[in-house]
Amino acid sequence: MPIQMSYHSSLGGFDFLALRKAPSGAVEIVYDDGVKRRMVWRVRSQAQENVIGDVLRHAVNQTRVLPALYSELKRRSIAIEAVA
Repeated sequence: MPIQMSYHSSLGGFDFLALRKAPSGAVEIVYDDGVKRRMVWRVRSQAQENVIGDVLRHAVNQTRVLPALYSELKRRSIAIEAVA
């Protein structure tokens, strides 16, 4: 079972990113902007939890969290898919 990690923006925003294990056993990334948007992605790549944690920590402290998250995941070749 992966370590559950969560990160809040240190820039004063409400952005939140977390890593969790779904009931199915899949590792998921959760994003919440604190107002109206909540998104969940399933991690499709075999990536270590500490690497994904570094990605989340970096992205949540950027002005534009989602573009930063996508960029960091792509840079580290971590594939994700949206969960409905």
